[in-house]
Amino acid sequence: MIGSVRGSVIDRTTTGEVLIEVGGVGYRCLVPLSAIPGLEPGTSAFLFTHLHVREDAMVLFGFTTKDDRDTFESLITITGVGPKLALAMLSVHPPNALRRVLLDDDVAALCLVPGVGKKTAQRLLLELKSKLAVPDVDLTAPGGVAPSPRAEVREALTTMGFQPDEVRDVLAGLADTDPATGTPNRSVESLLRDALKQLAGRG
Repeated sequence: MIGSVRGSVIDRTTTGEVLIEVGGVGYRCLVPLSAIPGLEPGTSAFLFTHLHVREDAMVLFGFTTKDDRDTFESLITITGVGPKLALAMLSVHPPNALRRVLLDDDVAALCLVPGVGKKTAQRLLLELKSKLAVPDVDLTAPGGVAPSPRAEVREALTTMGFQPDEVRDVLAGLADTDPATGTPNRSVESLLRDALKQLAGRG
């Protein structure tokens, strides 16, 4: 089984596929959409991988962190969640954000994933909690629990009148690290500012 690849990025697509050349061999990997901006052609890359074998094909999935891959592998053990849906979930909600969704019982957040309706989201919440390590409650937050920054941004954008599809696509493209300061765990203000810039550009 191919556990990782390290090489040069030859090509990438907006649909989540990258071509990485390793020792003269090009590996086509499907990655979460959030990983695409950091995989620029001409740069070197390292991906943790999962080889999914079907009767008619072998598909290589790539992830920039081991947590991403481990979460993906946990997701595909859930009934009704195949590799395509698992990758879509990670494109919208990175592992820590997904754990926060579980902590908040945030059905609406799961419904942002293409192909996931309310009933499916409710079932997934129950099954995911048995598969993923849900973080402890933040006792420093008012009331013991604080909604995640992405949840607050999603709510703010929805209140402003943006459509769910627009909100989903924009949130999926936002990096977890502030591009201006390099600070991880971005604030609501930082995420909202970049989201509005992207939405304004589309308009």
